[in-house]
Amino acid sequence: MCQVNTDPMSSITGFLEVVVPPDILDYPTSTDMVVREGSNVTLRCAATGTPEPTVTWRREAGGTISLSNWQAGSIVGPELEITRITRLHMGPYLCIASNGVPPTVSKRILLTVHFQPMVWIENQLVGAYEGQTLTLECRSEAHPSPITYWTRPSNETIANDENYKVETIPKGLYEMTMKLVIKSVRAQDFGSFRCVATNSLGETDGKIKIYRIDKPPTTRRPGMRRESKKTWKIDHNHEKKAVGMKDDPMLKNDDVGDEQIDFQSSTASSSFHRHLFTNFGITAMTVILAGGLST
Repeated sequence: MCQVNTDPMSSITGFLEVVVPPDILDYPTSTDMVVREGSNVTLRCAATGTPEPTVTWRREAGGTISLSNWQAGSIVGPELEITRITRLHMGPYLCIASNGVPPTVSKRILLTVHFQPMVWIENQLVGAYEGQTLTLECRSEAHPSPITYWTRPSNETIANDENYKVETIPKGLYEMTMKLVIKSVRAQDFGSFRCVATNSLGETDGKIKIYRIDKPPTTRRPGMRRESKKTWKIDHNHEKKAVGMKDDPMLKNDDVGDEQIDFQSSTASSSFHRHLFTNFGITAMTVILAGGLST
């Protein structure tokens, strides 16, 4: 109050408001939590400041917060209550306190959900032939991260060797793909293989049965054709007669050199080059057959 000693006395009153930026208290604010799937969880965030801060909850990675019967991108209030928690709730949450006085503050709370393994198999029956390369796959979800392995039809655990390759590919916080590569299917591989996932909460397996099929026949690629070479000896005296062939006017041509001849038979149609040369009274003719020319 400001007062002036006059007659009459004058005064004026002023109000001073002190603002304090928000602060999040370590207690009773929640710390990182580990819970079982299906249980109820309450996250708390205690904040101070002047004016009183507003607390907002968000997921660190974005997305919505799923509650009992509705979803929201953010929840306002000092407490976040989740009933019947599932693995989809797992991840970091942020409680953000703001009151219009900078800076805004936040705290990260990691929510971890534990559950026993689950296994999904897309193809439970797989046909294969001996010598084939084959890949078997299982998809698993578990937290804590499980120990995974495969067993063969004899119930022996499979280790990496010259014929088997075991691989586990993680995806996200709790998902993984289990792969078994059989480099060459053998007779003892026909039967049921098991993919197994186990953690501190339990064990789950899935079965894939391999059954025998016939090896598919090998087919010739289009456009391919078989070629063969045959040579006829021709008597080059007075009459040119091919051994095993009837008289042919084409063979009476005395010109020496390359000549294209179309040969027709009852079993095949062929084209060939005749190469004539005279050496010690013998003429040789080379025939390139396309298809199945009978001689």
